[in-house]
Amino acid sequence: MFTGLIQALGRLQPLGADQLQITYGDGTDGRIFQDLALGDSVAVDGVCLTVIAIQSQGFVAVASPETLRRSTLGQQSADRWVNLEISLRVGSKLGGHFVTGHVDGMGYLQTVTVAAQAWEMGFHLPDGAIARYIVSKGSIAINGVSLTVADCNPEGTWFTVAVIPHTYTHTNLQQLQPGSAVNLEADILGKYVEKFLYAGAPLLKHSPAATTEISAEFLAEHGYL
Repeated sequence: MFTGLIQALGRLQPLGADQLQITYGDGTDGRIFQDLALGDSVAVDGVCLTVIAIQSQGFVAVASPETLRRSTLGQQSADRWVNLEISLRVGSKLGGHFVTGHVDGMGYLQTVTVAAQAWEMGFHLPDGAIARYIVSKGSIAINGVSLTVADCNPEGTWFTVAVIPHTYTHTNLQQLQPGSAVNLEADILGKYVEKFLYAGAPLLKHSPAATTEISAEFLAEHGYL
C-alpha cells in the first residue's frame, strides 16, 4: 500500500526480460531507502514492484509480463526518470490517498497549460474499463502521483488535474509531452462501490433485507441518505 506522495526520482534501466534496475537520482536523500530490504515493495511510476537485489545507489526489481504489458514499464527506454515511493508503514501519515500500486492501465497526456501557479494537465483514456472510475473531485494516481480530478467528461474518457509547483518539480510529470503515456490507478473505493452495486453485497445476502441490487431507496431506508 502506498500514498501517492513521491519520495524520490530514479533512473530506470531494463535488465533482461523481466528485471529492472533503478538508480537513485542526484540529490536523493539516502535515508529514505536506508531500510530497504530484499522482498520489499517499491512503487516505480506507480507500479508495485518487489526488490530482489540491493545496490549501493539503487535496487533491482522484478516485473511480470502482465505488469510490463499493462504499464509504461514495458515501454520505457533506458535511463528514463521514474517516480519512487516506498510502501506505507503502519502509523505513517497518509497525505495522499490509498494507492495499491496495481495499475489499471495507461492514459495519454493531451494538453498542458500554466495557470495561477499550477500546471493544468489533460489526459485521454482509451480504456473504458478505467474511465468509469473517473469522477470530478475524485482521486487518481498518475505515474504513482496522488492527484485530484479537476474536471472530466461524463464518460470519464477525458479528465484534467491541477499540479502544484512542488509536485511538478519533484516528479517526472514535468517531463511529459503531449502524447506521453502514463500509468493510471483509479481510487480503489470506486471499484468496491461498483462491486456492491452490481453484484450485491455478500454480507447482506444472509439478511432478511437481502437484495441483489443496492438501490437509492434501499440506502435511504437504512439511513445512508
